[in-house]
Amino acid sequence: MARYCFCLQVRPERMAEYTERHRTVWPEMRQALTDSGWRNYSLFLRDDGLLVGYVEADDLDAAQAAMARTEVNARWQAEMAEFFTGLGGRGPDEGLQLLTEVFHLEGK
Repeated sequence: MARYCFCLQVRPERMAEYTERHRTVWPEMRQALTDSGWRNYSLFLRDDGLLVGYVEADDLDAAQAAMARTEVNARWQAEMAEFFTGLGGRGPDEGLQLLTEVFHLEGK
């Protein structure tokens, strides 16, 4: 399974609300992510609003496409869009800036 890391920028004045929303992610959104092939998915937020995400998937493009076909994702992305800067009119799920892996210590 491939590992992917990405970043986005959360509006600093909205970080507390963004964090709170993720404490109560809708059960149907969690299920859609799982059903679409997202595994070991984590989000990390820095004090200045830099959001770093990590996810494992067989194929991120396919996992994103599967999510894009769900009604719950459309609702979630519409609600989350206002929290981000620099999306250029795209939804948060389309504005991911993928990072290149430069090192990985394989675990046993």
